[in-house]
Amino acid sequence: MDLYTQVEGGIKAAMLAKDKLRLQALRGIKKEFIEAKTAPGSGGELSDEAAMKVLVKMAKQRRESARIYTEQNRPELAETELAEVAVIEEFLPKALSEEELEAELRKIIAAVGATSAADMGKVMGAATKALAGRADGRAISAKVRELLK
Repeated sequence: MDLYTQVEGGIKAAMLAKDKLRLQALRGIKKEFIEAKTAPGSGGELSDEAAMKVLVKMAKQRRESARIYTEQNRPELAETELAEVAVIEEFLPKALSEEELEAELRKIIAAVGATSAADMGKVMGAATKALAGRADGRAISAKVRELLK
């Protein structure tokens, strides 16, 4: 079952359960999926890979908003954003732990043949594609820098 269908099923379940916060988050996801589907160049289709990118972007935006709300002493708004992140993350693959990330990056570095920090661009290109949705770009970048020293 593709992600779009899963989200639609989640919307129905949230409506039946009268879970307003979950319903709001799922409707937001569906809205972003529809926008991605109808964007120029998409061909009216939304692959799971494209949907995953949309979900990662949404989760990142919500986390950043929550951080800003916390800094501005608006905890009620931050809680709402973090609750939406939790719903979004249900549709993302399980995030890699620090050790798993390092192991995956070592494999990618070996496959690319990187030996120094000058090869970071090659490694980052391969790593961001291979680890999409499972690791944050900043975490990947920091770990690659550490491994290529």
